[in-house]
Amino acid sequence: MTKRKQTHTTEEDIQFIEAHLAGTLKLVAAPSDILQRLRARIQMPSRREIALRLSDWRRLFIVFGGVMSGLLLLVTIARMFYYLAERKNTM
Repeated sequence: MTKRKQTHTTEEDIQFIEAHLAGTLKLVAAPSDILQRLRARIQMPSRREIALRLSDWRRLFIVFGGVMSGLLLLVTIARMFYYLAERKNTM
């Protein structure tokens, strides 16, 4: 079998697709009232507030413990299903 020569690269393919989509799709502006509501809802906490949350080690310990407990429960359930599925295949 002979190899076919590739006349263009993957990068050129991507650029072609992007150019085609840029010509096909048109920009749509979101209504200003929706943007205002979103800006009012989304609020970035100040640096002081972030530092205060990180310095609260008790809360971090509880969150970390909860995440680890959830992962342990998930692994236990997955092992149980694996064991049951393997047991059905041997019968």
